[in-house]
Amino acid sequence: MATSIFKQEELPISIRNISKSYKSLLSEVRALDDVSLDIYNGELFGLIGPDGSGKTSLFRILTTLLVPDSGKATVEGFDTVSRFREIRNIIGYMPGRFSLYQDLTIEENLSFFADVFNTTLDENFDQIRDIYVQIEPFKKRRAGKLSGGMKQKLALCCALIHKPKVLFLDEPTTGVDPVSRKEFWQMLKTLKAQNITIFVSTPYMDEASLCDRIALIQNGKILSVDTPEGIEAKFPSKLYGVKAPDNYRLLEHLKKQPDVRHCYISGEYLHVVFEGNDSRVDFPGATVMEIKPTIEDCFVQLMIANENH
Repeated sequence: MATSIFKQEELPISIRNISKSYKSLLSEVRALDDVSLDIYNGELFGLIGPDGSGKTSLFRILTTLLVPDSGKATVEGFDTVSRFREIRNIIGYMPGRFSLYQDLTIEENLSFFADVFNTTLDENFDQIRDIYVQIEPFKKRRAGKLSGGMKQKLALCCALIHKPKVLFLDEPTTGVDPVSRKEFWQMLKTLKAQNITIFVSTPYMDEASLCDRIALIQNGKILSVDTPEGIEAKFPSKLYGVKAPDNYRLLEHLKKQPDVRHCYISGEYLHVVFEGNDSRVDFPGATVMEIKPTIEDCFVQLMIANENH
């Protein structure tokens, strides 16, 4: 990864060589392995990776809920270990699991979180207005009775009620319907216009394109950091979409074909990388066409390359 031109204390989020392991009597799991990242002011930065890749561990370290085994991280110049109190006053955090009070209403949850930060709903209403108006008709409803999309909006309002400088969103769209996912990312776009630095994690590769920059993470290691377009442009080979009446038999056939580097199912096509320039497939009814790599294709390619080293 390229060295930042900024000093660590000048960046909203700076991560240097962070490692974290979880130990039990029988095993040790390395959740984060020498992770380094810089997130810039006003940026919408995405941490993209599957479940178990280390996303939540990193977020818990940055929000001062977890101490790293080694390395250092700062948020708005404050060290996450020694200056945790200052950090907690200037960040908003939306954890992956809904963590608000189920028995309190929308209105009561917001008032409670405003009190925690010594502010009021009225004082900071402009910060959450666009989101709150969508749930205001149900403000007397208990949080436990809300739909997934409405819980999402309430949690975001509570994370923003004290006007944080940096917003951490750990898998905020997991378990919500596609319409709510789309609405949520539109809300993030609006928040970004207010110059809030947003760090969001997601397992959904299609959400990567909605970020300014992204980091791909797998098994606690950062595989690549760039703009979504930059990562796609680095795909090292030609990629082909192959389709046949029986894709499962086709997959088994391609796995045995000597000039196939790797192949996998992606929707109605198999995505295939060949060793050379010959992209012929000897299989009944197979069609082959060159396609543009997606973030998911880049992730698979990087993951395979990492496993081979």
